[in-house]
Amino acid sequence: MTQDILQVVYLHGFRSSPNSSKAKLTGAAIQAKIASGAALQWFCPQLPPSPQSAIDLVLDHLRNVKPAEVVIIGSSLGGFYANWLAEHLGCRAVALNPAVYAARELAPHVGELTQYDSNEPFDFKAQYIDELKSLQISQITKPERYFLMAAKGDELLDWQEMVHFYANAQQLVLEGSDHGLSEYSLYLPQVLDFACSGH
Repeated sequence: MTQDILQVVYLHGFRSSPNSSKAKLTGAAIQAKIASGAALQWFCPQLPPSPQSAIDLVLDHLRNVKPAEVVIIGSSLGGFYANWLAEHLGCRAVALNPAVYAARELAPHVGELTQYDSNEPFDFKAQYIDELKSLQISQITKPERYFLMAAKGDELLDWQEMVHFYANAQQLVLEGSDHGLSEYSLYLPQVLDFACSGH
């Protein structure tokens, strides 16, 4: 009997891209595992500005995949998306400094913005805040499906809010660090242990 392939989905943060350092580090580590025979598949799309469109993009990719064969790794806004996907698909999720209340966090940012990596302009519309509100998870139902990495030094989001939101989940809380998780490479093995368990 052949082993099912685990879909490893990485969702970047607000104004970010698949070219972010964490996305590239994670992707390289997954590709190395694939090269050594692991039954994994890597999916790290450029997410559209519309939250609902971002969710639909991932759901379309996973439409024929069993929940047990999916893990979502989400950074910041991607972590918010990971919560919704994990709850609705019944899959596992890794949240990296997640924006657990994204509508509140992003409401001040409505308007013309640029992508961090490319400076490409995009319009972050007021309707996207409504989409975020509709995607809000009030609480996670099965904490054992989640792994949280939170930095006490996050300059954008409240780490204590993250710890509370993911109560009883596996947690790695870093002293210091920052929103971008500058030391991510040091902790990537723990992320992969959780994400790829059984593969």
